[in-house]
Amino acid sequence: MAKVYDALRRAEEERKRRSGAPNAAPSTPLDFEPARPQAKTQASRPSLWKRLLASAGSSEPAGDFNKRRISLLQPDSYVAEQFRSLRGRIDALSAQRPIRTLAITSPLSGEGKTTAAINLAIVTSLSLGRRVLLIDCDLRKPKIHQALGLRPEAGLAEVLRDEVSLDSAILKVEGMNLEVLAVRGKPPNPSELLSSPRMREIVEEVARRYDRVIFDTPAALGVPDAKAVAELCDGLILVVRADVTPHNEIEAALEILDRRRLLGVVLNGAQVEQGRYGYAT
Repeated sequence: MAKVYDALRRAEEERKRRSGAPNAAPSTPLDFEPARPQAKTQASRPSLWKRLLASAGSSEPAGDFNKRRISLLQPDSYVAEQFRSLRGRIDALSAQRPIRTLAITSPLSGEGKTTAAINLAIVTSLSLGRRVLLIDCDLRKPKIHQALGLRPEAGLAEVLRDEVSLDSAILKVEGMNLEVLAVRGKPPNPSELLSSPRMREIVEEVARRYDRVIFDTPAALGVPDAKAVAELCDGLILVVRADVTPHNEIEAALEILDRRRLLGVVLNGAQVEQGRYGYAT
């Protein structure tokens, strides 16, 4: 983890040095530090773009929504290219061992895990012939359906309680090879549902049906939800925010999560110069 800490320190120094500079790029996921090996039918709805515009009317600032779907709204942007690079690194790791199911989490809330999950799912779905499913596992504060302008009639909680079938709850994002299992109702027992045998069955089923399944989980510290989901997945990515996430919180999150499944750490929110395509090392 020393390289991650060095990247955080350099990002903080770079941000202070270039604060207010006109040629600074938007905040981006700057670095993906791979983990070192360890021992062993749907009702008709308004068009996608109308729904995306409508979602900006939420109480959350429109800029936050736009960041979460920037790979869709601005596919040629610098930030979208960084998510393509992240996709490429994960694909390279998957050549060493199968990675069909992937959990995305962060130590604390507000560090960009949902942004990373949505944009990674979008760019992954652009790969020819690849079926991708994005699952919102944040049963407490779900955001994926709002960011993508979806209006689910049922979601993950209803599937876990066997109130609806999995197929009836999955929504297809218009014009993309991306499907979403969102959150409709917020259950009183999210941790119990996510650690239930039914959740394991769902993970196993979607792993057979899709080429890549991305799970957006709650933050790892405070509630056991992320750990429960991550233990069911082939891989795990931890998102941390430059100049924000304390080092001790990163260590605490890694103590909770299964390090054997950790693929690497994404450094989010770093300022870099326009035209710079490298990663911090």
